[in-house]
Amino acid sequence: MSSRMMDIQASDKSGTFQGYVSLPASGSGPGLVIAQEIFGVNQTMREVADYYAQEGYVVLVPDLFWRQEPGVQLGYTPEDWQRAFGFYQGFDEAKGVDDIQASLNALRSLKEVQGQPGVLGFCLGGKLAYLAACRTDASVSVSYYGVGIDKALNEAGHIKHKLVLHIAEKDQFCPPEAQAAITSALANHPQVETYVYPGVDHAFARNGGDHYDKPAALMAHQRSMAALKAAIGPNYNLSALWDKHCEYEFATRDVAATMSTMVDEPYVNHIPTMTGGVGHKLLAHFYQNHFVNSNPPDTSLIPISRTVGATQIVDEMLFCFTHTCEVPWMLPGIAPTGKRVEIPLIAIVKFRGDKLYHEHIYWDQASVLVQIGKLDPKGLPVAGVETAHKLLDETLPSNALMGASWKPPH
Repeated sequence: MSSRMMDIQASDKSGTFQGYVSLPASGSGPGLVIAQEIFGVNQTMREVADYYAQEGYVVLVPDLFWRQEPGVQLGYTPEDWQRAFGFYQGFDEAKGVDDIQASLNALRSLKEVQGQPGVLGFCLGGKLAYLAACRTDASVSVSYYGVGIDKALNEAGHIKHKLVLHIAEKDQFCPPEAQAAITSALANHPQVETYVYPGVDHAFARNGGDHYDKPAALMAHQRSMAALKAAIGPNYNLSALWDKHCEYEFATRDVAATMSTMVDEPYVNHIPTMTGGVGHKLLAHFYQNHFVNSNPPDTSLIPISRTVGATQIVDEMLFCFTHTCEVPWMLPGIAPTGKRVEIPLIAIVKFRGDKLYHEHIYWDQASVLVQIGKLDPKGLPVAGVETAHKLLDETLPSNALMGASWKPPH
């Protein structure tokens, strides 16, 4: 990625203001205006811009406080909060929306931008993202915990393109009555998706913040990306990217090529055994010494189903091998038994842009241990290779492990 500052001409010709531009590794992509929190275009907003640039966007974060004081970059100390609220109270919302439109126009002028841009905003920027859906020509808008949207619901009739609203249930700046007004007024709007995140507070998506909530932030990001990609792209062949990654892992067994399909700092977690690695150095070491070159020669992956989403793939497969060598990622410390293993396996693969970001891999470890003779299934609610057989043939008996308690209907 690369970044720079650019000048933006105000729509009312009253002057120019600056914005932070972050470019994807490809050098071009759809445009995305990110509307700031009340702390200005600070380090957090620049990191958010870089994050979305990794997703494939040409990102512009305009300095929306320029009419009061150019270049505001605040932290989150009590003193910074006091200054931030001062800027917020003196902010001209209408001119702010005009500056969002000017930023959309500025993006369109860049040679790196492909297609029509969208808007995404947080806090103050979340309200502006809503108003951008009502008043600007943005192709899609995404609002995170916007403050004061309930006061502008009379404009909802002007929304013509997709709008996604992320609302924090415990947000003191958007209390229950405001949330109820928003969700009720927009419930049947064909272009609006509204999500309320239970138990989380304002700024739940600010990484490192006091109210950061990772599960809610991940879910919100997934929904945001689905809306952005559907409206403006970018669209990658995730299925082909995943197939190429698997080819390098299991066919050519090329660690460097495998790592080349991933982001700079990826991670892999084999959930049952907690093997894998976080970050390029650790994961490359794991692949080299404990995975890519450690699978039995007859290892095969039999695809069963694949679900492709906006940013991730869920792959259902049978993972098959003969236990002729130690398999440290699945059976660490277990000497080869020579036994055959066929196990249903689920891979949840997340992408960032056109690179793999992480893999969450699931399987039934008890079934593997039964198949290699390390776990006696007698008296336990576990099964061996039968789990694989039933995956392929649903007509095989169900409920056998329930024993006499299972009484089929007559």
